[in-house]
Amino acid sequence: MGETKVKVGDLKPEMNGVNLVARVISVEPSKTINTRSGLRTITEAVVGDETGKVKLTMWGRALSNKLKEGDSIEIKNAWTTVFKGVVQLNVGGEENIKVGSEEALPEPEQIPEKYPQAPEGYRPERRPTQRRFQRTRRPFRRERSTDFGEEE
Repeated sequence: MGETKVKVGDLKPEMNGVNLVARVISVEPSKTINTRSGLRTITEAVVGDETGKVKLTMWGRALSNKLKEGDSIEIKNAWTTVFKGVVQLNVGGEENIKVGSEEALPEPEQIPEKYPQAPEGYRPERRPTQRRFQRTRRPFRRERSTDFGEEE
């Protein structure tokens, strides 16, 4: 595969198309959250490599029971976000996570307690708000009748 893999320590805010290999350190139970798009199921985990750890949010019900602590995984087409100054990794779709990577990874206890940070003073780019059901308003005009029922 000709995909470039990134190390956890090289993650930066607002990256897209991220590919990396990591060791699963911990996995939280799945939960359902309310988003702008409605209810979504997520599973959160902490993964890492020799350069550090990162929180991974997996979007979708299919991923809920797929990972176990100690698994080595390959993540494809992920994206990064920032929460409270810490870079986090997100991935959607079961096809973007492969359990059992061939690459050598350190054991969970050998992974440094170092999380990727956003640059000081970092502000995420504001997304334009979507206005649904937007319609153009027309001024209210009442048809005036010149015929008042008068007979000529």
